[in-house]
Amino acid sequence: AARLVESGGGLVQPGGSLRLTCDASGFTFKLFSMSWVRQVPGKGFEWISTIDRDGYGRPSYADSVKGRFRTSRDNSLNELYLQLNNLRPEDTAIYYCRKGRECSGDECCSNGECGQGTRVTVSS
Repeated sequence: AARLVESGGGLVQPGGSLRLTCDASGFTFKLFSMSWVRQVPGKGFEWISTIDRDGYGRPSYADSVKGRFRTSRDNSLNELYLQLNNLRPEDTAIYYCRKGRECSGDECCSNGECGQGTRVTVSS
């Protein structure tokens, strides 16, 4: 079965940076587009970014993070990354990597597509 493990979250001040990592196993990582989504506790999932399976194409981003976040992947390591720059308090959420492309709301992680998440808190 597919397994996704996110790491790298933490507490950071506004304007700061973090790098999230997603370790994938249990499926052929290089054959799948991968995404990042986030969830503020008590609210729905928000799609953030998708990268194609080969990583050569330009990743797509939600307007809320465009120009600040960058998605990349290393298929030789079965890893997905999210670089978060110029963080804002409204970026505070639990961040999940997702097997697959763009999604909306509850469909994002309803069928085991996501890991357990890593918490990012942006606060001074």
